[in-house]
Amino acid sequence: MSARRQPTVERFGEAACLVVLGGGIGRASSARVQALAAAVRAECERGIAWGHPVPAYESVLVPFDPDALDGDAAVDRLTALAAEIGAVATVAADVRPIVEIPTRYGGPGGPDLEEVAERLGRSPAEIVELHAGRVYVVHMLGFSPGFAYLGTLPRALAVPRREVPRPHVPAGSVAIAARQTGVYPIASPGGWNLIGRSEAVLWDPRREPPSPLGPGRRVRFVPLPG
Repeated sequence: MSARRQPTVERFGEAACLVVLGGGIGRASSARVQALAAAVRAECERGIAWGHPVPAYESVLVPFDPDALDGDAAVDRLTALAAEIGAVATVAADVRPIVEIPTRYGGPGGPDLEEVAERLGRSPAEIVELHAGRVYVVHMLGFSPGFAYLGTLPRALAVPRREVPRPHVPAGSVAIAARQTGVYPIASPGGWNLIGRSEAVLWDPRREPPSPLGPGRRVRFVPLPG
């Protein structure tokens, strides 16, 4: 097994740094990312001029106030924080309730379920059981407002993105691609395989916060009858 890469910290414009922890997509990488983001938020509360950290799969973008914090000093401090995180593979358990997403699989809302089942040599019922049978972690938000990249999908459900993306995917569509799953929070184009739909409102700019999901939150899909 190859050694995990050492963290790197680079300037990202005049008022931010990008910390790359490495490790690819997975729960261990996500744990290190969340630990670093938490450390940055803790320092911000103590008066250090960090902005709100933006976690991704294996990196964290950290804005800072260039009038209050020198760029080189920001790089040095983040390098030290990343080293302190080290080989952390777990973070404190999220005490918030698991976000449950009621989902009606197949039918008009899940037009790709049958195709996915055939491709994987399983029945649609087995696909639903596998998909709903584990708790997922939000690795990051991106693509569109409130779109949460959830992992990790069971290997038995790994299918590639569709060759031709759809120009319109309805809001609430539950989808899978590779080792990830997610819910389209707003209507948009999309290339993932649609296996169901939920009526849960996952993006509302009038709400605070606008999305119930965020990096580190745990998610479970709950099958609905019919």
